Amino acid sequence: MTSSIRICSIAALLASGILLTPVTPDGALRAQAPTAPPAAAAAPSPAASAAAPASVRALFSQGSMNVYRRFTVDQRPKMVEFYEKALALRPLQPINLGGGAQMILFGIGTGQIKLATGLKEGRQYTLGELNAGTGIRVITLFYPDEAGVTSRLQAFGYPAPAFKDTGSGTRAALVKDPGGFWIQLIVAPNAPAAQYASVEVGINVSDLAKSRSFYREFVGLDELPAVKDAVLGVTKYPYRHGETTINVWSVGKGLPADTGSAGIQYVVSNVDAVDANAKTRNVAVETPLSNMAGFSLRTVWLNDPDGVTNYFAQVGAGGGGGGRRTAPNSQ
Repeated sequence: MTSSIRICSIAALLASGILLTPVTPDGALRAQAPTAPPAAAAAPSPAASAAAPASVRALFSQGSMNVYRRFTVDQRPKMVEFYEKALALRPLQPINLGGGAQMILFGIGTGQIKLATGLKEGRQYTLGELNAGTGIRVITLFYPDEAGVTSRLQAFGYPAPAFKDTGSGTRAALVKDPGGFWIQLIVAPNAPAAQYASVEVGINVSDLAKSRSFYREFVGLDELPAVKDAVLGVTKYPYRHGETTINVWSVGKGLPADTGSAGIQYVVSNVDAVDANAKTRNVAVETPLSNMAGFSLRTVWLNDPDGVTNYFAQVGAGGGGGGRRTAPNSQ
């Protein structure tokens, strides 16, 4: 494994929650040219500029976000089989954490889906029906061929997905991974290659206005037109950076939260600037700005209005320890 890949891997560890402070599934944090933020519809007034800083979008150094999944240790073999074999994601070099534990990485486009064994303390887990709770409820993947993904799922003992026409030239179905988390499969024949390299993250929120403001104004994602999703049964409000889209919707207030089953990771060039911006906006902090001991990694873990982890990692900053590039051994 090259040193650059190892550097990238460090960040993934934090996202998954395996480190019990932050754990993001391990990820090849790749420094890439950030996608340019959208042009403003109108220049902000001087008063508005003084009231709030710019978003953190300009600090992104990867052309996508990374997504991670946490689950119990006993589910690991089936989870790896499901994501690698049934969903046909591209396996990357896993990170050995010691004691037989690993951070499992899958590449998709320039980003990653990260699998982390072990639940993180202090987080809430509410699976079940799609809209049974708030938080990240579904990950959406795209395929060119319905027969191919169906046959792979059936080959590993999963039922055939019940695909439905979406009305936009695609077909979609919902399945669950072995940990009980929803995956939406969208078949888009003859789409551009970039479509199959994209990932969408669906978040059921308790307050649409607050969540839309968070992802638009603080994170700075491109705001796209609302979309009615017949398969999910909701109207989605999409926010995009490069190959990754975050869709938010709401079915009402008072639902239990899921703040631990999945999260979002951003690779940035200056995490201290992210932290300063977050403090100005009173964004909730899950794990304060810190260096990862023994690694060249500096991070801050923030929460969106429903407690969803938005984890920001700067590779090549802080840590020390002689520039060690391998993952830590345990939580």
